[in-house]
Amino acid sequence: MGSKCSEQVLETRVGSGAVLAVVPDPVTCFSTARYSQKQVFRVASDSSMVIVDWITSGRHESGEKWDFDLYKSTNHIFLEDNQPLFLDTVLLERGSITSIAERMQDYQVIAMVVILGPKMNHIQSQVQEDVKRIMSEQLHVPSTSLGRQIITKSDHFLMKPSFIASASVFGPKGIGLVVRIAAMTTESVYRFLQHQLACLEPLLGVSPYR
Repeated sequence: MGSKCSEQVLETRVGSGAVLAVVPDPVTCFSTARYSQKQVFRVASDSSMVIVDWITSGRHESGEKWDFDLYKSTNHIFLEDNQPLFLDTVLLERGSITSIAERMQDYQVIAMVVILGPKMNHIQSQVQEDVKRIMSEQLHVPSTSLGRQIITKSDHFLMKPSFIASASVFGPKGIGLVVRIAAMTTESVYRFLQHQLACLEPLLGVSPYR
């Protein structure tokens, strides 16, 4: 019984010039859950899409934080000739030595956002600049009037960023962007997604996460 796993599979083909948006609420696994999902996207060279894939640590009102047994999420993107463009898997599994909660420390959410294609160029540029600005602010170390930075041992623990994000381009000519996030609150990720994806409203007819 312990090896049973809930599974979800999504396979899509995005046509030439088409736009696909996969913008769900986060997965939230209950205690001892085993969950696996696989999403496969086949795209043309001029297809555009946004994929949001994220998970919270659990049902906090029930006292559950990273208390599930297994979470696995796979996202694969292939070009028309079956050429791999983006292959990614996130695996969180309860270990015999350390728990998922111990490894995640204070972070309660992890997320990945993939932004791809010619109709997403302006969003890619905006997101890259915003991630750079956010992390610069999060990791800023105050200086003294003489310009020297002061870091004490106690400061080191106080300075753990509540929101961490990175942005990396991928694919031929950098046609894709992947953003990875770890955050201490679900609300902060919702705010980030709402702000960054607001430009999709003209394409989708609605602003995601509003």
